[in-house]
Amino acid sequence: MRTSLEALLQSSQTIVTDGAMGTMLFALGLQNGESPELWNVEQAEKVRSVHRGYIEAGAQIVLTNTFGCNRLRLDLHQLGARTAEFNTAGARNARAEADAAPQPVVVAGSIGPTGSILVPYGTLEFDEAVTVFAEQAQALVAGGVDVLWIETMSDLEEVRAAVEGCRRAAPDFPIVTTMTFDTHGRTMMGVTPEQALAALSAMKVLALGGNCGNGPAEIEGVVQKMRAVSANAVLVAKSNAGLPRMTDSGPVYDATPEVMAAYARQVRDLGARIIGACCGSTPAHIRAMTAALNTPTPVS
Repeated sequence: MRTSLEALLQSSQTIVTDGAMGTMLFALGLQNGESPELWNVEQAEKVRSVHRGYIEAGAQIVLTNTFGCNRLRLDLHQLGARTAEFNTAGARNARAEADAAPQPVVVAGSIGPTGSILVPYGTLEFDEAVTVFAEQAQALVAGGVDVLWIETMSDLEEVRAAVEGCRRAAPDFPIVTTMTFDTHGRTMMGVTPEQALAALSAMKVLALGGNCGNGPAEIEGVVQKMRAVSANAVLVAKSNAGLPRMTDSGPVYDATPEVMAAYARQVRDLGARIIGACCGSTPAHIRAMTAALNTPTPVS
């Protein structure tokens, strides 16, 4: 059932988003080094099954399988020429499952970092980054997303380029932005939650917050610090399922659905209104979180 993020925010105090896409695709057969975005075309039913699983678990927002679907990152797989195709297909996959759901579901167009560092610390020029993000955003909007969701950012200048690119492609489209505070409470580029809130609020995004990182406790701290600065900002919390532990077969995330359910209630009580999960999470985690958020808090 189609809706908008604005409508969800008006109708519900707390909104549940989905969990990890990459974790689920690897479980379905994606190989290390393979482009997840190629699956939007070649394995569309598997991608749609991930969206379907999260919707059935209670997610009211699903993010498209387009996190790394910008031209610079796709060029690493010699797939840059198919940027628009993959983004449009990713949006349509999520759109089909959201429209088929019996409850209102928002489709968010996932936009991750370029993978390059902007000048003066790197070689990527600001204007080029804007163009890269605009190309992705335009294709996501063409595919039918409801909101553009900029995530896992560490550099405020890259966020600014992404927002500008989104607005170049779709001037009046709603935007959500989240950063990753995985370096002693700061992003990799040294941005604090308080600095992020001030800068992102000035960009007039619809919602903002933190995602990914080192587990629930880190995101809880981000939400707490952001809420202390602003009583009115719509805050997003999308934590990894615990602290990643490296094994021979790749990262393992140890947070159980019960742990993530407790995190969901904690970040809600700290002030987050849009709550979900990131790397390592599955529909089982989202189902437990949905149940926890819909269960009244015991009166002491």
